[in-house]
Amino acid sequence: MARNNITEIGEIDSISGNVISVRLFDNLKSNMPIIDGIVYRIGQIGSFVKVPLGYATLYGIVTQIGSSAIPDNLREVYLQDYDKLVNNRWINIALVGEQIGKKFERGIIQFPSTGDKVHLVTIDDLNIIYGGYDEINSITVGNISVSESLDAKVDLDRMISRHTAIVGSTGSGKSNAVSILLQAIAKRDFKNSRVVIIDPHGEYNESLTKHSNLIEVNGDDDSKLVVPFWALPFSELIKVFSGSLSDQNREYIREKIVDAKLKSVKDNKIDVEEQSVTADSPIPFSLKKLWFELDDFERTTFNADRTTPATKIAVGDIETLKSNIYPPAGTGNSAPFVNVKAKGILSFLDGMRNKLNNASYNFLFNPGNYTPDENGKIKLDLDSLFKVWLANKQPITILDLSGVPSEIMTSISGTLLKIIYDGLFWGINTNVGGKSQPLLLVLEEAHNYLKAGENSISSRTVQTIAKEGRKYGVGLLLSTQRPSEIDETVLSQCGTLIALRMNNSKDRGHIRSAIQDELQSMIDILPSLRTGEALISGEAVKIPSRVKFYKANNTAKGSDPKASILWSREIHNIDEEYSKLIKSWRNQNYKI
Repeated sequence: MARNNITEIGEIDSISGNVISVRLFDNLKSNMPIIDGIVYRIGQIGSFVKVPLGYATLYGIVTQIGSSAIPDNLREVYLQDYDKLVNNRWINIALVGEQIGKKFERGIIQFPSTGDKVHLVTIDDLNIIYGGYDEINSITVGNISVSESLDAKVDLDRMISRHTAIVGSTGSGKSNAVSILLQAIAKRDFKNSRVVIIDPHGEYNESLTKHSNLIEVNGDDDSKLVVPFWALPFSELIKVFSGSLSDQNREYIREKIVDAKLKSVKDNKIDVEEQSVTADSPIPFSLKKLWFELDDFERTTFNADRTTPATKIAVGDIETLKSNIYPPAGTGNSAPFVNVKAKGILSFLDGMRNKLNNASYNFLFNPGNYTPDENGKIKLDLDSLFKVWLANKQPITILDLSGVPSEIMTSISGTLLKIIYDGLFWGINTNVGGKSQPLLLVLEEAHNYLKAGENSISSRTVQTIAKEGRKYGVGLLLSTQRPSEIDETVLSQCGTLIALRMNNSKDRGHIRSAIQDELQSMIDILPSLRTGEALISGEAVKIPSRVKFYKANNTAKGSDPKASILWSREIHNIDEEYSKLIKSWRNQNYKI
């Protein structure tokens, strides 16, 4: 009983839903009492208090302090008597969970009454709050800020299945937080864990090198990123090429692609029902042959009978994308005659040829063993690609998109996600489907290809995963410095929010709307968080927590360079170094 008297700090004055107004005792000897040799501070935003109710103990988070926490019905009384206002101290708390015996659970079964005493939370209490995680399905990511002797744990199952968002300003420690989360998963040594990182800037290879398989555009044969063009939906494939098409010509090309895929199904005996084949079906066909046939039709001229093609001046070549050359059409009624059925798409086809010949697009149009020959035959099919991405020896696969041309980054990232999700969606009854072997998709710099209001394949696919992925074993981990630019549908579906330091008021407002109402005032402390410190709330933690993440073993590429150290170094062979710089730029390959 004496111990309770030591920890008592006030009593409940009013209750409004989940918000409790507490009047602190006037006779408190200190705002920093010492209990068992440990100094505590009373009334810190984000700190915990408890309300003993016999067999149960309720826990709450301090959300407001001072005169702003005075109940509305008493505010006028205190304002009329200033002495009462300054001599009485108030805090507001939001109830978050309760302890029965030695077990803490989120949520409240019963509410307190006015007059119930409010107590400080001691280290022993914090051990109960933050303990009790099942070691099998939890990972340790750092320390609890209020007591660095306490490990910060998150529920792995809920983090993955209910989706997670990591938000914070540049330099706040997002990349480090992602690295720590993934390192913690990898160190658990699961036999069949699957994590895929969509990494637009190549940030994570260094920090996750011991646990990851790097697949990149400029990699070696075994680690080269390829995205077969024939796996792209029709609209995304056409979008890669410059130039505009009328709706009629777009449908004309769509029909030609369907015909090419149907022929490929027959010639290569692909096990698929013909009536289900569309221009979006992931069926191999020769894009060069399609271009050659479309181009030939546009260029053909005819003899006097207007039905027989004129004799070619030069024979083209499918492989090198060289056009057939016909005699130019005559004037008036003289042969040869133009093809009156031509679609007028030569300018589009010229742009298409330029892209097909552009080495920067080899990962897409010349994807190695996945490249169809003229008859649509391939050496390796998508099952081999899935094994490279999802079934390698390492628990983490990094799909490094830093070598992808920026103008098609959205299409490629979205296509990668769609290929993976569609495969796991339709393979739900297999042992490698998402239900049997869940997958965590990590989207780094998500704001770059998940623009709010944008109807892109990446936005549509991620929205689908956010809404339905839980049912099919596909989880999301989003990382972004601009949450205000992220589609609200996706952010609202993230059950766990990890918020690091955030200075932009617009971004904080976006985050404020994503958490429970009574904790929204805690968002105001985000600008004051230390680098690597975060507020974690939601499904993956038992109680909203202020956490200091561990420091990753190897620094991610996205970390700040230390100018004071790097400027002190002497650079040798500076002429050679700048020559390498220009060579890397021209080849679009930073490894040269």
